[in-house]
Amino acid sequence: MANRQLLLDRSGLVLLYIFLGTLRESGAGQIRYSVLEETDKGFFVGNISKALGLEPRELAERGVRIVSRGKTQLFALNPRSGSLITADRIDREELCEAVSSCFLNLEILVEDTLKIYGVEVEIMDINDNAPSFREEEVEIKVSEHATPGSRFPLPNARDPDVGMNSLQRYQLNPNNYFSLQVRGTTDGAKNPELVLEGSLDREKEAAHHLLLTALDGGDPIRQGTVSIRVVVLDVNDHIPKFTQSVYGVSVPENLSSGTRVLMVNATDPDEGINGEVVYSFLNMESKASEIFQLDSQSGEVLIQGSLDFEKHRFYEMEIQGQDGGGLSTTAKMLVTVVDVNDNAPEITITSSTNSVLENSPPGTVIALLNVQDQDSGENGQVSCFIPNNMPFKLEKTYGNYYKLITNRALDREQVQSYNITLTATDRGSPPLSTETHISLNVADDNDNPPTFAHSSYSAYIPENNPRGASFFSVTALDRDSKENARVTYSLAEDTLQGAPLSSYISINSDTGILYALRSFDYEQVHELQLWVTAHDSGNPPLSSNVSLSIFVLDQNDNVPEILYPALPTDGSTGVELAPRSAEPGYLVTKVVAVDRDSGQNAWLSYRLLKASEPGLFAVGLHTGEVRTARALLYSDTLKQSLVVAVQDHGQPPLSATVTLTVAVADSIPDVLADLGSLESPVSPDNSDLTLYLVVAVAAVSCVFLAFVIVLLALRLRRWHTSRLLKASGGGVAGVPTSHFVGVDGVRTFLQTYSHEVSLTADSRGSHVIFPQPNYADTLISQESCEKSEPVLLSGDSVFSKDNHALIQQAPPNTDWRFSQAQRPGTSGSQNGDETGTWPNNQFDTEMLQAMILASASEAADGSSTLGGSAGTMGLSARYGPQFTLQHVPDYRQNVYIPGSNATLTNAAGKRDGKAPAGGNGNKKKSGKKEKK
Repeated sequence: MANRQLLLDRSGLVLLYIFLGTLRESGAGQIRYSVLEETDKGFFVGNISKALGLEPRELAERGVRIVSRGKTQLFALNPRSGSLITADRIDREELCEAVSSCFLNLEILVEDTLKIYGVEVEIMDINDNAPSFREEEVEIKVSEHATPGSRFPLPNARDPDVGMNSLQRYQLNPNNYFSLQVRGTTDGAKNPELVLEGSLDREKEAAHHLLLTALDGGDPIRQGTVSIRVVVLDVNDHIPKFTQSVYGVSVPENLSSGTRVLMVNATDPDEGINGEVVYSFLNMESKASEIFQLDSQSGEVLIQGSLDFEKHRFYEMEIQGQDGGGLSTTAKMLVTVVDVNDNAPEITITSSTNSVLENSPPGTVIALLNVQDQDSGENGQVSCFIPNNMPFKLEKTYGNYYKLITNRALDREQVQSYNITLTATDRGSPPLSTETHISLNVADDNDNPPTFAHSSYSAYIPENNPRGASFFSVTALDRDSKENARVTYSLAEDTLQGAPLSSYISINSDTGILYALRSFDYEQVHELQLWVTAHDSGNPPLSSNVSLSIFVLDQNDNVPEILYPALPTDGSTGVELAPRSAEPGYLVTKVVAVDRDSGQNAWLSYRLLKASEPGLFAVGLHTGEVRTARALLYSDTLKQSLVVAVQDHGQPPLSATVTLTVAVADSIPDVLADLGSLESPVSPDNSDLTLYLVVAVAAVSCVFLAFVIVLLALRLRRWHTSRLLKASGGGVAGVPTSHFVGVDGVRTFLQTYSHEVSLTADSRGSHVIFPQPNYADTLISQESCEKSEPVLLSGDSVFSKDNHALIQQAPPNTDWRFSQAQRPGTSGSQNGDETGTWPNNQFDTEMLQAMILASASEAADGSSTLGGSAGTMGLSARYGPQFTLQHVPDYRQNVYIPGSNATLTNAAGKRDGKAPAGGNGNKKKSGKKEKK
């Protein structure tokens, strides 16, 4: 029942103190709370969130926390309720000892605003300690002759509680000889004394046993007892007496152990053992007993522990002097501890960051620190500073709190980290100081773009490079760090020859190595211009560009290309004519070649690789001109084969060859007479091709022959009808019927199906040519209409004396006579004497024309057969008897003989002034045809 009542009373006190704490919280200025000691962990002290004007959830968000300088955290913040609670059991007696009012100060830090709020918590006492005596039993010696009213000091009880809970009164058990009296002191202490009420008789009772009880004023009342044994002694009528009732001394706190503080002295006029005084501390606190030591014989007070001004500044002790007879007296000893500058300042880092972003604005808070010095006076006055050569400064905020801030923008590329030395110095003599260090890293900000070593780059890549090969690399450096310094490369979008640049060149985004995706050809692309962009990985990313010029280096990859003489597709070679009367140095022809390469790779040189007769011809080294090296002799063969090599100056050099066939003759009949000797060897591949061509020509000829037969049959029918009309009409009897019959049909036929079939002596070299349609402007003779075989003429028919073909020849049309500058090859040279052009001799010209017309006439008469004999020149049957010279091509340029490599030019006629053989005869034949 008593325990239940105790719990109810204690709960009432708790509610009372909470109400008082709420009232104290509402006051202005510092936040004040009160809490009972010995409360359980987590006990509510006060509503901090309400005092700070914050919601409970904002405590964690704004970094509200308790800043304590002590080693033990007695209070904590409840983040859910926003209240201040106890973090451990609180013992007021342990914290404040004998101080009547016990206050604990703590600071509340709001991280985001860096504000400090002071909180004062009063620890309210509860009656948790009973009064106690140091000794379990006390012995008092009393003379038997002691007079009534004599006082004998009793031991004090100690109660660490305060107020009503502290020691309030003493009780002595009832007896017939002694009573209890309590004497108060100036400091409020109660000293019990045993008062003799009657005379003692040692013989009746040698000792008296008493019980002293000490009671406090708590609820319930707690008490402590001590046994007192009173021993009745023989008579000792003198009491020891101290020289001073109060001994006072001031000592510095840095006295070493064993140092004498003072000496007390008491005298007793008695003799013997009753005059010997023994010294001892009376009612001494436990902490004082650990520091001071009293010599019981000499009365010397020594230091046995260490003094600390910051813990105890004043000591009050009572010294008892007792003689051998049991009489005693007391004196006070007051010890004042003088402060000495023995404590260096203490620097406490309350809040700090180990990294700050570069380019942060001035005033950015780095750390919040507290500076304390446990000394007092000037010894406790502290100043804090940092070196002047750093971009930081200290600002004093609240109490002894300082704020370390930046005073200018930081640049990580100049200084990556700082080791800040904080120095705190007091004003003592000598001054003491303390240093602490804060390591601060400057975090990187993406404020530097990648930079290239050069403003532009030039790269060279040989043509015909392998695809995917690397040929150049660029590097950009970024002064930032980590992701801000990680550089990636890319190419600017562009097009080249209609294709995206990315299809030509690629770049490794990590290394900056450039790769060729195509094999370059110098003849197509000489140079590429592109932009390389370097991006870092910062946010936002920074970039820079650099121009890159890529030059394609020419390689000797093109063989010289021979433009003249052009190689025929049928394997034949051109024929150049050299008169036997040519002097040394005579220009026979000129080899023209080009090289698609450039520079040295395109420099060409010509040389004679092979000749039928060495020493007869020479080739210009740089011009390619083929000239005679000596005078031609009649013993020299008609056909001269020359192999000319054209070589460039590349490494390795490339070359091409061309085979020239030079016919040595003074006139065209000489050339035609020996055409058989100008045949070129035919390869097996050409023979297969010739076979195919012969089959194709035969098939086309059969179709054509069938068509012609049908057409001739129709014409014969119409001719027969016209003869009947002539016999009946007679009006047109004097006009040849060939002038009227079949004009439209033949014209249509000639316009649509005119073609040319040419065969050489060697059937394997035969070829067929389908030219554009030819238009006839004259009528066809009756004789030619009666013929039904459009076959080729043999070579013998060219010079035939047959007088059935030719009609009156009109003068040559001047439209087909080209100037010498317009003629290809050597015949187009401006130097008439050197190029071997055709002569303007009318007889030679008419001779060639007569040859062509004669062949056409014989073809119309059916005197030639398909194929012809060896050495014949096949001429087209489309040149009928009525074909005028204005339709004949300019055979003065070149006479091309199908199936052979010879191109005949009558260059000798003009130089020699000779008419071709048989020219007059042909003209006479032409005259005969006219008469006929």
